[in-house]
Parts: sequence; structure tokens; C-alpha cells
Amino acid sequence: MDTVVRVDALPVPYADSYGVPPIREWAGHTGTGVALGCAALGLATGFLDFVGDDPQGALVRERLAGSTVRFHPLVSPYGTRRAVNLVDAAGRRSSFYDGRDPLDLRMPPEHYLPHLRRARHVHLSIMHFARFLYDDLAALGVPVSTDLHDWDGLTDHHREFALRSDLVFLSAAGAGERLAGVMREILGEGRAEAVVATAGAGGAYLLTRDGGSSPRHIPAAVPPGPVVDSNGAGDAFASGFLYGRLAGRDLEECVRLGAVAGAYACTAEGTHTALIDAPALERGQEEGVAVTGAR
Repeated sequence: MDTVVRVDALPVPYADSYGVPPIREWAGHTGTGVALGCAALGLATGFLDFVGDDPQGALVRERLAGSTVRFHPLVSPYGTRRAVNLVDAAGRRSSFYDGRDPLDLRMPPEHYLPHLRRARHVHLSIMHFARFLYDDLAALGVPVSTDLHDWDGLTDHHREFALRSDLVFLSAAGAGERLAGVMREILGEGRAEAVVATAGAGGAYLLTRDGGSSPRHIPAAVPPGPVVDSNGAGDAFASGFLYGRLAGRDLEECVRLGAVAGAYACTAEGTHTALIDAPALERGQEEGVAVTGAR
């Protein structure tokens, strides 16, 4: 769950209290967003996760029930993961994340294996319990993608996801000036065919095994309206990219598709509220603009 608080600017100067516009709650977080985005693009999509038996978990179930995503939840006794996101007038976000899952939480193989056996592709969020699916995925030969978010290239939690996935997404913000080196390290030490770093309005960077040692810059798509809220843009980018890759498109074209989907996601308030459909995505990729026509 995402609790979104609108503020004038980030960072917020210290004060005892602030008056803000109405605070809203949305079914958020990365697994939910990628699943919803892929489903909106017409991909048959299943989603496995833990949610709590709590009001936040009920909202997640309700949101997914209104889509074509086949949701297979397990009840977590620790409650539903959530975040408080501050969003400024330019749509930029600062997130306070409550992961709450303990390190010994595990998803039983009897729950996930039937779904993995039917999958063409699996996208793993960087939840600790998800890392324990890698061995089964490797045995089944199912390709895997992941999103490292703002990984700095140093934090141990992300490393296994970085090195054991076939496609790796991350935000350029985390590594800063070390970004190219981090991308090369992922390719050099891991199994990925490609690493994609997203930079918001600055576009994206693509590094592949056969594309040289320097990431290729790919410009951002033009949003079809004002940027309102960047929550969920990275998930939308991943969904657009995967849509292209599962259709056999080349990697650079997949990045452009991701850019269109990510730009569209920024034009509505809230998390995962603007989901582009396949015809609009294709038109936007041709024009470099995230055209209207989404759901």
C-alpha cells in the first residue's frame, strides 16, 4: 500500500506540522505495478505475494480483482507492506518504506511451483523471500527479470537479484556517477543479457553483452500531459519493456516501449492509476510520445 502525501517541494524543511491536500491511499508497490501493467498490455499475468489480513490487504485484493491479473496471495501474519510517499508539485517522490516481512518468511514451493512451471517469464521483486525462488527457476529454465530500484551497487541485499537475473532494471539515481561501472559489474559477474538504468526525464541507459562497454543513452518519451505523480513509473517502464521482449523485439526497442509506458504513468495522481494499453504503447513508440488511449 502507498499512502501519498502531496507537498510543495522536496526535501520538506523541518516544521512541527504542515497542512497538505487530502492524503490518499493506493494499492502500490512494485510487484503489484508490474503485474497490473503487463495485464493492461494484454499479457496473461499471474501474481504471487504475501498480504496481511488487514484493511490494506483488502484494498490490494480489491484493486487486483478489478483487473485481469490472476492474484494468488498468501496471508502474512505480519501485515501488508506499505509506504508513505511524499510527492512534490513536479511529481517527484520520496518514499518511506515499511517492508515489515521478517527474514525467515518463506513462500512454500507447493504454492509457487505450479505457477512457475506454466510461466514464460518471471519478474521477481527484491523481497527477501523471493530470492529463494531462483534455484527452482534455474532448474525449470524460466527467464527472470528484476528491478533493483535505487541500488548503489554496494548493498548486499540486492546483489543476488542483480547477478541471477536475465534482465536487470535499476534507477540511475542510486549509483550516481558510478552507474556505468555498476552496470558493467552486473553483466560481468552475473548472467544478465541486458541492464537498463532509468533516469526519469533524463531517459534511460542500456548496456548489453554485445553492445560495447559504455551504456547507450535512450531519450525519454514525451508524456501526453503534465507530470503529476511519478509513483509507479518504474513499474510501468518494466511492463512496457517486458511486453516488447516477450514479443521478440530487440532490446533498444524494448527500452523505448518502456519509456512510453513510464511517461504515461506519470500523468495521473496515485500509484498504478494510469496503465497504458498495447495499441497506445505501439503508437507512442513510433512517435516517441506516450499518446492517449490507455485504461
